[in-house]
Amino acid sequence: AGMQAALFSGSHYSPKPLGAQFVVPAAGAVFSLWIWRRFGLSYAFLAAMIFALFVPGYWTSSHSAQHVIVAGFYAAGLIGITAIRSRHRYDYLEDAYSLVEAFLWLGIYLAINLKLSSLNLSAHWWGGSTRAAAEFARPFYWTTWVLIWCLPPVVLARGVRHKDRFVIAVGAIAAILTFVSNKPYLGWQRHTWDPMLLGILLSGVALFLRRWLASGPGGIRHGFTAARLSGKDKHWMNAGSAVLGLVSPHSITPSPQTSSPEFRFGGGASGGGGAGGDF
Repeated sequence: AGMQAALFSGSHYSPKPLGAQFVVPAAGAVFSLWIWRRFGLSYAFLAAMIFALFVPGYWTSSHSAQHVIVAGFYAAGLIGITAIRSRHRYDYLEDAYSLVEAFLWLGIYLAINLKLSSLNLSAHWWGGSTRAAAEFARPFYWTTWVLIWCLPPVVLARGVRHKDRFVIAVGAIAAILTFVSNKPYLGWQRHTWDPMLLGILLSGVALFLRRWLASGPGGIRHGFTAARLSGKDKHWMNAGSAVLGLVSPHSITPSPQTSSPEFRFGGGASGGGGAGGDF
């Protein structure tokens, strides 16, 4: 969330005076990387990515150059993480490096998508404004449009090939963001029914993939299955249901009870032992 807010705010793309002030965010990035490397905290790596966003603003006032530099930072980190991760494919560090790689893929996408990193999202998405196109050179602008369409398939292919759920999730998110930002890129007018159409498309894709996986031998295709293999999701759903049950109106309203202040059981009498029917 922090990286998303920093990328979408546009503040790191405002011109700043040149000088040695960039040492402060650079030092923050290096220190955060050390914390991540030393203690394995994924949030520290995310903090390093956020610090890296502010460095190009001290070097150049060109918005295009700043986008390219940020994407270059993340691409260099991605190359390094990919090389390191190849040596930890089957040990306990696999999930940690998988999450970091997903962060870097997402950072690269957000850096090159000019509509997501602009200041006035509502004007671009719903007004069909072309202000961002005027801020950047046309070759650079349309190059980023091509890249936001090319990057999601690459990320998805990478995730599917290595069966990496974090990278697959980032690829899916990038694909959705590309559909959302395509009309603003082209300067087309957005309509209120566009989210509905996108939801129908995503639902259709999800149903197709589920049926395609389920129709495979044993419900498995190339190591993927639509069946739940872990009880983790079910545990969270049960916990959510319990919370909703606690706050629901019927859970705090006492149910009526039909009771009598005194119960007496009556019957016949037994003459042999002198016992009565009431007790």
